[in-house]
Amino acid sequence: MSVNSNTLGQNKLKKRSSLTDSNLLLIITIAVFFVMYTSAVIYLKQGFLKPQMFFNILNENASLLVLSCGMTLVMITGGIDISVGQVTSLVCMTCAVYLQKVNDGLIAGNVFTSMCIALAIGLAFGIVQGFLVAYLEFQPFIVTLAGLFFAKGMTTIVSSDRIAVTYEPFVKLCRTEVTIPFLGSVNKKGIYIPAYVEVGVVVALAVVILLFCFLKWTKLGRNFYAVGGNNQSANMLGINVKLTKFLAHVLCGLCAGIGGYLFFLHACSGSPLHAQGAEMNAIASSIIGGTLLSGGVGNIVGTLFGVLSLSTIKNIVTSLGLDEAWWTNITVGAMLCVFLIIQSVILYVRTTLRKTKSKRTN
Repeated sequence: MSVNSNTLGQNKLKKRSSLTDSNLLLIITIAVFFVMYTSAVIYLKQGFLKPQMFFNILNENASLLVLSCGMTLVMITGGIDISVGQVTSLVCMTCAVYLQKVNDGLIAGNVFTSMCIALAIGLAFGIVQGFLVAYLEFQPFIVTLAGLFFAKGMTTIVSSDRIAVTYEPFVKLCRTEVTIPFLGSVNKKGIYIPAYVEVGVVVALAVVILLFCFLKWTKLGRNFYAVGGNNQSANMLGINVKLTKFLAHVLCGLCAGIGGYLFFLHACSGSPLHAQGAEMNAIASSIIGGTLLSGGVGNIVGTLFGVLSLSTIKNIVTSLGLDEAWWTNITVGAMLCVFLIIQSVILYVRTTLRKTKSKRTN
């Protein structure tokens, strides 16, 4: 009985430690975002004073938010997926070609079928890459790098030109706006303009809520943390490590399909140049949101604020008149370095505490 009680006590301590790390990183991310945005409102003013500026951040980054959530799931298990950006581009191009053929009367179809195509593409990449990583034990970086090049090549095969979708039902869906009551603004002519978000934002926030609940209250979600924290310990606890890693990549692929379609809704077109660098932005957003590269620690809400922080700093740099791309990249790079240092310190503390506990146990 004493051995069992000690084991249970150690497991509880590990859970508390993991939760404390996640909460600490989450608090830091939220604080950084509010400091940045409040400073922009106070000192830069301009469009930051209008609520629509904040909603525009969500409108422009609904796709990135879903991609980052999928990336967070994989990173929590100790993996990574750098193919999500090109999968997004492939989804946009495939759906654009399909809907244009429907519009021209060459094939029968509708918007719902295009959504299914997007999900199928994302799931296909997730299943194949997940199998190679989890069951054949290939390195996630190498597998998803191959997936990136494959998706890039497939996008060009589908079409090498930009395709603007003119299929009316889809165009109407792209232009659908959800009005936010009481948060509009008055323009120079004295006309009240209501605040709004695109339909993609609603979908992205729904994904955030679902994945947050999944990680927090489901057994599989808790298994993600256990596998990312320590594979061997998770295996000793009876967790199917390979299946867990496989499902993490499948969910990431599904998020890539959803995120790709949200990008398609926002751009209303397909192009080989769509979502260039989206995978790097997704990784950056996850890290800024408090997800450790080593796995075992992460939070979907943190990822949400990571996306908001990343977009806000870009808007601030642009508002300062530094329109050149390198200024934005330098600022984002510096921001990432700060968060990586914070994470390294937390990881060092965790490792030290773990060694101290093991010595006391022995």
